[in-house]
Amino acid sequence: MQLKSARFDFNYFQNQDDLKKIIETNSSKGKIFFGPLKNKNTEIISELCDGNIIFFSFASDTSLAKDCIYLINFFPKNELIELFNFLDEDSKVALLYPENNYGYFVNSIIDEIVNSSEAIIVNRSSYKNDLSNVRDSIRELGKYELRKYELNRQKLILSKKTDDTSKQRLKKLQKFKTTSDYEFTHVLIADYGLNLLKVAPLLPYYDIDPNIVQFMGTGVIDDKSFFYEPSLQGTIFPGAPKERRIDLKNKYQKIYNTDFLRILTLPYDLIGLINFIFVKQYKFDQFIELLNNQNIKFDGVDGNFNFRNNVIERDLKILKIQNGDSLLIN
Repeated sequence: MQLKSARFDFNYFQNQDDLKKIIETNSSKGKIFFGPLKNKNTEIISELCDGNIIFFSFASDTSLAKDCIYLINFFPKNELIELFNFLDEDSKVALLYPENNYGYFVNSIIDEIVNSSEAIIVNRSSYKNDLSNVRDSIRELGKYELRKYELNRQKLILSKKTDDTSKQRLKKLQKFKTTSDYEFTHVLIADYGLNLLKVAPLLPYYDIDPNIVQFMGTGVIDDKSFFYEPSLQGTIFPGAPKERRIDLKNKYQKIYNTDFLRILTLPYDLIGLINFIFVKQYKFDQFIELLNNQNIKFDGVDGNFNFRNNVIERDLKILKIQNGDSLLIN
């Protein structure tokens, strides 16, 4: 079957029974579905795979990627691999994560990723999703009490000396609340949204100095709402340079007179992929082979991409937050 024409049908459903009926009614050789959006709806469609249809789901659970279901989203594993590949052999990382699905997932995959890089994990700490114990978690992560004790010990020793060198050293140490003798060179903050904006300022408050320790985030930090937070200045994260989506953003705002949402690059890249197979006049079976060929990559707004085990993977860059912007550093 040659893919020679395209038509977009928009179907809305109230429940999973409605979803099944829509798929069963519209299933035919070469049918491509965009969606579902959520994990719970994507779970039920795998039983409907028959070799004749494809689903491009925007679900976030990678375990749902199988058979005719391909996932398009921003996935932390892809992001963390790129981030840790950027680090060198002297990098010692501390992980700070929330006790929610996102944080637990990052914590569950990070050891495998680190073991394939030159960096090492030296400490990790978690906090409740309501942030009720986040201060204790950060103090524990940075060994705040221990470093405070060590600084006071040094001050006490110096205060008993009368030589000029000791006096100058004591004067310098009086400016600090703790020593800067961290076990780690980097802190990965695996959080997002409003919580990230609340957690990040607490790190320097408890003397984890971003001028000494490199802060890092996942791809969820790639949003202007984070770029002006003082404690996140200098933070590095994996993503795609904004220059790749400026033209798309400007066109979208001109047409719809509203702000361009960061996630809108997902359907845009998907439409680009579909357009490619129509231009090339691929048959349906050829399209399946193309999707499963890991040696072929497609040009996307969020970086060149392909599918590995039915999950999208992108070639990401390392960006740095600076003065309300994100700058390419590699």
